[in-house]
Amino acid sequence: MSGHSKWNNIKNKKEKTDAQKAKVFTKIGKEIAIAVREGGGNPDTNRKLRDLIAKAKASNVPNDNIDRAIKKAVGDGSVIYEEVVYEGYGPSGVAVIVEAATDSRNRTASDVRHFFDKYGGNLGQSGCVSYLFEDKGVIVILKDDGIDEDALMEAALEAGAADFSADEDVYEIYTEVSDLLDVRDALEAAGYAIESAEKDKIPSTYVTLESDDDIKNMEALIEHLEDSDDVQEIYHNWENCD
Repeated sequence: MSGHSKWNNIKNKKEKTDAQKAKVFTKIGKEIAIAVREGGGNPDTNRKLRDLIAKAKASNVPNDNIDRAIKKAVGDGSVIYEEVVYEGYGPSGVAVIVEAATDSRNRTASDVRHFFDKYGGNLGQSGCVSYLFEDKGVIVILKDDGIDEDALMEAALEAGAADFSADEDVYEIYTEVSDLLDVRDALEAAGYAIESAEKDKIPSTYVTLESDDDIKNMEALIEHLEDSDDVQEIYHNWENCD
């Protein structure tokens, strides 16, 4: 998971400036709108919505913002967001997948293509890099002196987890995407505090960038994609990215 850990993504979100946090709130609001359209506004019966509420709280979205986003989605059918996935290559062949939620495919495709072209990459066809990634659920639990690692690992595996890893800061538990919510619920029921439970795309191979220009371009590509209101998630196999 070198450099691609879901925990790194969570820390980056939490360390953003106020302006960047506003963008995070906007993006999660779009995800909530899509979830409500697909499954209704009750998190007790809409597990996707319930998961997004947990994700929003983990990203420090205020409860009032979450409630407003749900109420707006329930009562407003004027703007319809659709989910779109783009695939391409960054500098020196770094594989990049961009997930977006947009009310204008043309605008979003144009913006994403522009960023790839400007920063040494190119937007490819559907499927050009997705085969390099495996969809997994990733549950993050912060390390704590009160947590017995062996007991946590046993509880996770018994709940249906596929793998378990630990570093100096966190435990990361990997599941099949279809098992993510069940494993999370089981661990919460066992008394563990979940920092995050989200799907991720795990690369099968990684690319190390050697030149300063490639590193600067890759950083700029990620930064500009993250700044786009339409872009929800970015996955890549750049190994030495913090």
